[in-house]
Amino acid sequence: MEQLKNYRDQFFEEWYQFDSKLFFIVLCIVYLLIFLLKRSFIIADIAAFEILQERGEMLLFDLFFGLQYISVPFFIAWRITLTAFLLWVGCFMFGYRITYNQLWRWVMFSELIFILPEFIKLFWFILSSDDPVYQDIVAFYPLSLMNLVDYTAVDPMYHYPLKALNIFELFYWFVLMIGVFYISKKKWNISVLIVLSSYVFLFILWIGYYIIVYR
Repeated sequence: MEQLKNYRDQFFEEWYQFDSKLFFIVLCIVYLLIFLLKRSFIIADIAAFEILQERGEMLLFDLFFGLQYISVPFFIAWRITLTAFLLWVGCFMFGYRITYNQLWRWVMFSELIFILPEFIKLFWFILSSDDPVYQDIVAFYPLSLMNLVDYTAVDPMYHYPLKALNIFELFYWFVLMIGVFYISKKKWNISVLIVLSSYVFLFILWIGYYIIVYR
């Protein structure tokens, strides 16, 4: 335990003191780059979009993708802010005095996890020999429950929940637990309970709410 404590202290003293503003900008740039590559090498090669391009009718879709690019930093900031707030409330309920800024920085760092499935999705369709339709791209999410079923045979109301329940999300929960544990310098089991009772509980609640509203 003493060795673990020393490693924790060293981690926060040396590595964790990164420039949060620069890190956020780089994070947004990486997401934008992925979306641009997806638009250029996957979406543009879909037969239906090629026909629209030839007819000069791609303006609406270009506008849609343009708005998607603009919304990237706002969406990432909102997701990080909300997650950090849920964890902060969870820490407060268990009597852990952790500053919101510390949690925000850790959640932002944890966001790197969700870049990996985006890259996997990008290369999956670039290297695929099949000619996918747009819905194939929308429905695909690496290592998710959606990959275990035929999405065309599943009610659309379950598409998002099945994609949201994936290996990367579970790993994200684990990384959040590590963050609470390191920042709080308290017990591991309490850190697990904090994440489960705050972020994970609201995540599952949101999935259930989505299914109910979609009906």
